[in-house]
Amino acid sequence: MRLGIFLLATRFPGESDTAALLRTADAALAAERAGFDDVWIAEHHFMTYGVCPSAITLAGHLLGRTTRIHVGTAVSVLSTQHPVALAEQAALLAAVSGGRLRLGVGRGGPWRDLEVFGTGLARYEDAFAESLDLLLAWLRGPERLGWSGEHFGFREVPVVPRTAEPPPVTVACTSPGTERIAAARGLPMLLGMHVGNAGKAAAVARHGGDPAAHVSAHLAQVAGSREEAVAMLLREMPRWLGPGLDGYVPVDDRPRPERDPVAYARHLCDLGHPVGSPDDCASALLETAERTGVRHLVLHAEAAGSREATLENIARLGDEVVPRIRAATTPTSGNR
Repeated sequence: MRLGIFLLATRFPGESDTAALLRTADAALAAERAGFDDVWIAEHHFMTYGVCPSAITLAGHLLGRTTRIHVGTAVSVLSTQHPVALAEQAALLAAVSGGRLRLGVGRGGPWRDLEVFGTGLARYEDAFAESLDLLLAWLRGPERLGWSGEHFGFREVPVVPRTAEPPPVTVACTSPGTERIAAARGLPMLLGMHVGNAGKAAAVARHGGDPAAHVSAHLAQVAGSREEAVAMLLREMPRWLGPGLDGYVPVDDRPRPERDPVAYARHLCDLGHPVGSPDDCASALLETAERTGVRHLVLHAEAAGSREATLENIARLGDEVVPRIRAATTPTSGNR
């Protein structure tokens, strides 16, 4: 089993953007101290839901401040940036970090980011597969590369920097179409918090690859009991979810489903995520692994809505939940 921490870099009520970003960095360092295998950084634009606009940039900062833990992007959005520019940055960080970068990429959404960055709706709707192919060709291909496609084209240029071991690439999948794109390229999926075990198991089955290679994201909150943890999340999550969810504005004014932050928080708590006592949390994660076959689980630990609560939650997850998972999934000498 591989266990990580997932950080949205949300701006909590009364917090500045700088404080939110510094808290996110502190949480990543806490994850390393707590014994987690990796930490994953989200990327958003123009919203308080996440104030990190470049996951690859913050990943570079965190790789420089840590020594052991791997750092992933969850995700770098291909619809709003050039895949070669992202591949260059990923190769650079993989080289100087000793291979500790994990590159998560995704399609993103039909948001106003596409207008601001000038990539347009077509890059979101039609160009994701080609963007992904170009990124992979740059990371894994020959020493020189040219391209002639529907959305990208350039004459042959040297691929610099090149790395002997390119960073592993994971694809955020929220639809069967994106699952097919990932599967056709032999890439594992990153499955989100909004889907429960049944939905994740179905996605894994549709993908058809090795279930253990995928990454599953989870809401995680340790407390004395499940009732205490759920009460805390229902009290605190809507305070930052409400303003944050308002940031998802479609670029073409298409209807956007409204989300009640209280109902959404309740929905997440009801999905079987690791929320409750240490035993509750460990049992929930082991159930996910059993039902889906996924062996890489990453935990969103910021939901209680303050710096202190985030750091305490990460420490407790590391001290009280991770050992239970390790004990349950590590073969004994008699079983080897």
